[in-house]
Amino acid sequence: MLGDLTDRDRAILTLEGAWPRHNGAKEEAIRSNLGMSPARYYQLLGRLIDTEQALEYDPLLVRRLRRLRENRTDKRVSRMRGFAG
Repeated sequence: MLGDLTDRDRAILTLEGAWPRHNGAKEEAIRSNLGMSPARYYQLLGRLIDTEQALEYDPLLVRRLRRLRENRTDKRVSRMRGFAG
């Protein structure tokens, strides 16, 4: 249900979805627009994209971010297996 997203949640998703259209440092945009550190932003974004509410709010963005995260995880696991063998 969309009502479960907070204003901050929607702002995070909006910034992430709009970022490719903006020039400049993303970290500065995070600080100035959301008033939080980039580390906190990415922590919250990572949790947020696991929610059904975020998926309902912006399905294309959330699916893309989930795929990117899964690809990074797969690459990390592959590298670890390479070191173990």
